[in-house]
Amino acid sequence: MNFPQRRMRRLRRTGALRRLVTEHRLHPADFIAPLFVREGIDEPQPIVSMPGQFQHTRSSLRAEVAELHALGIGAVVLFGVPERKDHIGSEAWNPDGIVQVALADLRSDLGDEIVLIADLCMDEYTDHGHCGLLDGRGDVENDATLEVYARIALAQAAAGADIVAPSGMMDGQVGAIRAALDGSGFEQTAILAYAAKYATALYGPFRDAVDVTIAGGGDRRTYQQDVAGSREALEEIRLDVAEGADMVMVKPALAFLDVIAAARRAVDVPLAAYHVSGEYAMVCAAAERGWLDLDAVAYEHVLAIRRAGADVILTYFCKRLAEAMQ
Repeated sequence: MNFPQRRMRRLRRTGALRRLVTEHRLHPADFIAPLFVREGIDEPQPIVSMPGQFQHTRSSLRAEVAELHALGIGAVVLFGVPERKDHIGSEAWNPDGIVQVALADLRSDLGDEIVLIADLCMDEYTDHGHCGLLDGRGDVENDATLEVYARIALAQAAAGADIVAPSGMMDGQVGAIRAALDGSGFEQTAILAYAAKYATALYGPFRDAVDVTIAGGGDRRTYQQDVAGSREALEEIRLDVAEGADMVMVKPALAFLDVIAAARRAVDVPLAAYHVSGEYAMVCAAAERGWLDLDAVAYEHVLAIRRAGADVILTYFCKRLAEAMQ
């Protein structure tokens, strides 16, 4: 009998047929590699909770980005770990701060051959670990923090960032940064807004990577999004686009595929998704115990993020995946 369903299996018969009709593909050019650069170290420091990831020196960062570029990776995003932290996070906008000098290094090495993105936040630079300035009660002051974000954006743009990526989830952050950039001759510097960033338990390994301990028990729920919601995320995304965001991001990715899909339907700007440290660490831990195939699961996870609607994907697996694609 000739069942109509048989045509489905006919197109699965060989690898060549499956490749011909595949619906979604991954390519290294669609990946953004999150990288950590630390001040005051002489050699790369392994991040125990994120196997295969390192706090880089300036020198090792340059070598790593050169390798990523050779693999066709589209962009890198830099997170800094300074030697000195203070209450206002002043090293975040220091022209000689670790991210600014690393950006200048990479721009000198590679010119415009790879996209350089700077995470724009304060938590790595403050002694209290929050993403903004604190008032007398220990609460984050939104409007005062916007002034600092503008200073950071200008420092990063001057150092060579193609894109600044505000991740603090302050109200009005995109508009304040856009005005500062445009007013200082950096009209061509783009903004990738962490528009829907959730207050999730999945950030633990990242905090190890940037040596952050959050005052007040680690609670950022007053400014990051509630993990139980999705409608608010779409409003945040629309507001950021209206303020001038060139790209928007959903973070985390796997636990919020529904939000990625809804965001894709809601806006037409490029959509990024961040496959975060906890999502990465869980796969690595299970693979170390022999419970799953790391490479296969990494591929399926990142493909699921693409299938949900992300145009670009930040993932700690990007180098491993790109090597497998060569």
